[in-house]
Amino acid sequence: MNYFSTNFTLGILGGGQLGKMMLYETRKWDIRTHVLDPSNEAPSKIATDYFQQGDLMDFETVYNFGKKVDVLTFEIEGVNVEALEKLENEGVKVYPSAATLRNIQDKGVQKQFYKKHKIPTSPFKVYKDKNDLNEAIVRKELHFPFVWKSCTGGYDGKGVSVIRNAEDIIPLSSEACIAEKLIPFKNELAVIVARNPSGEVITYPVVEMEFHPEANQVEYVICPARIDETVANKARALAEKVSESFRHVGLLAVELFQTEDDEVLVNEVAPRPHNSGHYSIEASYTNQFEQQIRAILDLPLGNTDSKVGGIMVNLVGAEGHTGQVVYKNIDKILAMEGVTPHIYGKKETRPFRKMGHVTIVNKDLDKARKIAEEVKKTIEVVSE
Repeated sequence: MNYFSTNFTLGILGGGQLGKMMLYETRKWDIRTHVLDPSNEAPSKIATDYFQQGDLMDFETVYNFGKKVDVLTFEIEGVNVEALEKLENEGVKVYPSAATLRNIQDKGVQKQFYKKHKIPTSPFKVYKDKNDLNEAIVRKELHFPFVWKSCTGGYDGKGVSVIRNAEDIIPLSSEACIAEKLIPFKNELAVIVARNPSGEVITYPVVEMEFHPEANQVEYVICPARIDETVANKARALAEKVSESFRHVGLLAVELFQTEDDEVLVNEVAPRPHNSGHYSIEASYTNQFEQQIRAILDLPLGNTDSKVGGIMVNLVGAEGHTGQVVYKNIDKILAMEGVTPHIYGKKETRPFRKMGHVTIVNKDLDKARKIAEEVKKTIEVVSE
């Protein structure tokens, strides 16, 4: 199939920043694209050949959108799976597949999947709602502290809480959830795996994630992770096993815990480009967005090695600021060594909303980490 400068059409469900960064690559290769997103202000709107505003969870909307494309992918998990299944049955290539997404979309189903496939993960139990959870505590089947996760709809620190006492349960939403054992860990790691329909598989180097203590959001992603080589090899091997089990096509971001005794456990996965791979735009031979396009179009996969050490800093809305966004001191960070800002194009800021990211590249990772801190202190995402 000839994808370049032809009528071949790639459809993307979701038009946020991940879609926008995927479109850098389709523009580079002159691949025609259609994007569906609920917001008329979606970041991807400026870069696609055809944009449609619509509900990603609505069967008819997704189905009718998908009928007009040759290959369909998504940049967000919250899409209508039944529509994807019908499209697949009618011959539209959907990557990752509806079956893969079904096993990932609901965190309860995802955790059961790990158990079934003997993939190491923290001990857990699924509860049908908040009452069910409370009853388990009363019966002393569940003990504080534990990690609460909403089965659906959680992202960027939303839908995840550490529960230390009964008061912490009060603000939780009432839907189905999982309670996980709180694992003491040394590091949060991630590995991105790429796989194409021909079965070629490749992993990116292990990255290390540093989290914001209150927002439960990643503050820094560091590549390569500052860990022992044996742990890195174990993490990449486990990520490949997870990828093999899901039989996904495209990218799979596998988030991991490195325990105190250097075991590696799967926390959760995302079947799409991921925040933990943004560093690759500046630091890798093949960035994650180009790799996603290569994988879903069954092209040869690209080199995942890093050219240079990379650190990514998330730009999130400052607390106490809601409204038209202003990026303060962006000129100051542009004067720093190896610094590249990415602004996602969201016009409205609000506290902790992801508005962009900054990559810092340097042959010396310690130096990059210091510059990253300087960037974090300097740039401010505020409202007018």
